[in-house]
Amino acid sequence: MSVRIVAFGNERGGFPEDDQQRSLIWTYLGRSALVSETDSSLLLNSANYVRNPAFTEYQACVFGNVRLVVHDCPLWDIFESDWYTSRNLIGEADIIVIKYSVNDKSSFQEVKEIYAPLIKKALNHCSVPVIISAVGARQNEVPCTCPLCISDRGSCVTASEGIQLAKELGATYLELHSLNDFYIGKYFGGVLEYYMIQSLNQKSSEKMKKRKKSHKCPGVKPPQLDQPEKMPILKGEASHYDSDLHNLLFCCQCVDVIFYSEDLKEVAEAHRIVLCSISHVFMLLFNVKSPADIQDSSIIRTTQTLFAANQEALFPILNHGSSCNSPVRVIVKDSFFCSCLSDILHFIYSGAFQWELLEEHIKKKLKDPESVELVLERVKCILKVPGKVNSSRNCRSYLSKRPLQLCNSSLRHFFNTTVLADVMFKIQGATVPAHRAVLVARCEVMAAMFNGNYIESNSFLVPVYGIAKDTFLSFLEYLYTDSCCPGSILQAMSLLICAEMYQVSRLQHICELYIITQLQSMPSRELASTSLSVVSLLRKAKFHNSDCLSNWLLHFIASNYLIFSQKPDFEDLSVEERNFVEMHRWPSSMYLKQLAEYRNYIHSRKCHCLVM
Repeated sequence: MSVRIVAFGNERGGFPEDDQQRSLIWTYLGRSALVSETDSSLLLNSANYVRNPAFTEYQACVFGNVRLVVHDCPLWDIFESDWYTSRNLIGEADIIVIKYSVNDKSSFQEVKEIYAPLIKKALNHCSVPVIISAVGARQNEVPCTCPLCISDRGSCVTASEGIQLAKELGATYLELHSLNDFYIGKYFGGVLEYYMIQSLNQKSSEKMKKRKKSHKCPGVKPPQLDQPEKMPILKGEASHYDSDLHNLLFCCQCVDVIFYSEDLKEVAEAHRIVLCSISHVFMLLFNVKSPADIQDSSIIRTTQTLFAANQEALFPILNHGSSCNSPVRVIVKDSFFCSCLSDILHFIYSGAFQWELLEEHIKKKLKDPESVELVLERVKCILKVPGKVNSSRNCRSYLSKRPLQLCNSSLRHFFNTTVLADVMFKIQGATVPAHRAVLVARCEVMAAMFNGNYIESNSFLVPVYGIAKDTFLSFLEYLYTDSCCPGSILQAMSLLICAEMYQVSRLQHICELYIITQLQSMPSRELASTSLSVVSLLRKAKFHNSDCLSNWLLHFIASNYLIFSQKPDFEDLSVEERNFVEMHRWPSSMYLKQLAEYRNYIHSRKCHCLVM
């Protein structure tokens, strides 16, 4: 094992004339205790000097039996005259030493501006330690090593300049004021020998790695197992809950509230279920809650001073043979509020969060600032939570923190309750109440059923077939709240089938994502022992046009081939599906064949198996 050191630069201008023959490398090799006495004669071996006078080669033994080869290049011209040789020297070096005299400023400037960038470029792809040695005592009465000293900056190389050069090269900076035992043996020698040891450790490590590789069993190599194919990515569908309710205001379907001005002119149409989900004022107006339930005088006062409802229409007698009930007629007592009612209803139906837009629309209609402020105060009272004080600032911050959540969080309170219900679903011997406005807004199939020439459009009691009650309740919960949480994979598949029946695509995507997430989280042992039939899920997904889920399940079966191929329902796959699974199976049949051959080879040679 050997260590190669390459030294560049001429440091001899740093000493008096009687010391000009000494050099840093020569002095170190002559004084170092690590150099074997028996090999000291090799110091004079300058075999390459005659062939290439640009550098001198020294050879010695260090650490007992380690061969030390030093190339000393005092002339920087080698980079210009023979770049190929200098690049090879740097490439083969384990340690690089850059020397200069602190009293030769011009030579240092050449090194810094011309040759240092060349060395840095040559070391770009390798990590070789570099030592920068500033040799000699500056030609002052008292040598100064202070980085801030500028007394000799004109003719000498300051310590700060040397440190800056070392930073640019990522090197270790040393100042050697004399070539005595302290500076050479302990200071320079200690750093150089540290890097020697690091180099030897690195070479020993690489040698051990090569030795381990050479000790592997020759012949058959272990097969390489490729990664399984990437599973198809399911893209989710954005929620359109807010637009569904907002469109309900435009389409005027299932209207059960008509607002009139004081002169009995029709102003706007709306839906009690949406208004009550937003405001306690409307709950009080439509007798959903009583004044004793609310216990807020401002809400009660706002309801009484702002609206007057037709009492005969507040409690219509529900005809179970027909759903055609007269809408509730509400008179708006405040003329300014009545003129802005359409904008206020748009604000409510869009989720009651675009407060700045509502202010802008009201200011355009009402030029009087006092009237604008009065109407805005009325709206704040409508949105008020009982027992809390609403300011303009609080109203803005509250609504900005809960955009589009006022409706779906409040509609949850009307889910599966008879309050304001105008339709009953009969399913598996039980009845489930609902509200036509929500169903029509959220489901196109329901909208066609209740507004078309179907028997359900005039029926209060609507039978449902082919769906379990729990599944239908989960479906209705999604329509009311825009969220669902199946309890298991089978429940999610039943809900997916229901969503496909009523053409609610986003709910289908949610169920697909739930099934995929649950299957991916199953450990292999649980996947092998579960009674859940993935092939059956594949059949249902294909039958109900869930192409994304069926494609993903096929890839899932292929990626877990060794597990599913042992299950009885694997035989139920069609020929086309079986061919797809065999083509994309993991691990592949070729890998299993190569693995069997490798195992037989290992057992026959009685070698240590690298895979098993």
